[in-house]
Amino acid sequence: MNHEHEPQSQMTSSHQCNYISPNGSRCQQQAENQLEKDSKKDDFCFWHNTEIKTDSELVEQLQEQAKSGQSLVGYSLKNADLTELNLVNHNSKEGYDLSHADLYHAKLCGAHLFHLNLHGASLMKADLRNANLHCANLEDCNLLGVKLTNARIENVTWGEQLLQEKNADKACREGNHEEMLDLLEQAEEIYRNLRKEAEIQGLFETSGYFFYKEMVMRRYQLPRLSFQRIVSQVVDWFCGYGERPLNVVLFSLLLIGINAVLYFFLGIQSNAQVVQINLSATLYTNLINFLECLYFSVVTFTTLGYGDLVPIGASRPLAALEAFTGNFTIALFVVVFVKKMTR
Repeated sequence: MNHEHEPQSQMTSSHQCNYISPNGSRCQQQAENQLEKDSKKDDFCFWHNTEIKTDSELVEQLQEQAKSGQSLVGYSLKNADLTELNLVNHNSKEGYDLSHADLYHAKLCGAHLFHLNLHGASLMKADLRNANLHCANLEDCNLLGVKLTNARIENVTWGEQLLQEKNADKACREGNHEEMLDLLEQAEEIYRNLRKEAEIQGLFETSGYFFYKEMVMRRYQLPRLSFQRIVSQVVDWFCGYGERPLNVVLFSLLLIGINAVLYFFLGIQSNAQVVQINLSATLYTNLINFLECLYFSVVTFTTLGYGDLVPIGASRPLAALEAFTGNFTIALFVVVFVKKMTR
């Protein structure tokens, strides 16, 4: 005799579901009555039982669970057909809580999930095409292989790091190099998928952030002291892979300041008079000399070349290098800035 799974309102046992959420609260629903009493399956209610649910009225049942105020935390809905599911909580500013749910390979096409809390849920290979995820919380979700074609992803909470990133950090600390690389590759794939979908939807600011994270994940997969990784790190510091124009400005100011200090020690010339640090002079005189060197550094960096100050001795190759770097940096800033503004 084969018993089909039914919600706890239709088939209950005398004991409570054994599911305990990550915050320590226990499910208040009754466990299912199973024939195999020695199996752990009968320790859980219908919704937390890990068996695949094929009930034709599953969508309606889940919506009723939400409306009745029942906790949806940790529901096992892997491979479930939840097409056009509506979990929008119209009676509250807070969305329903489906955190830590197992939605592996679930079909959620056209689902209305506005403001839904999916924190820690598994959306691996879930089909969310045409779904409304506006303002949903997807922090710590497993998003590997998720389908988001035409899904509304404005104002989604993604979190500082993907689940795979956090696990990669843990694997790195534990010395598990192969696992770390695999998790970083997964994270890169997820960010690439999110970037492409954000670009298609015209969410260029969001796609820019995902592109930056994608490049960081790619860098972490390179050998630590390899030339490629060092170059990638420098590009990150310099301009955030083209997504952070402010980095270019900060780099420019830092370079101008460092070169000003070097000119102050090496010396520059003004009307046949050497301008540099003089330990026997007063603090005021040295301050004026430093400001002259700072002015010369700005003029050299921007390649204005007024001619009132000129480099001498070892300052000459330094000035040439600063002028070359300044030209490149200004051009890069224009490109990065225009790219951001045109979005």
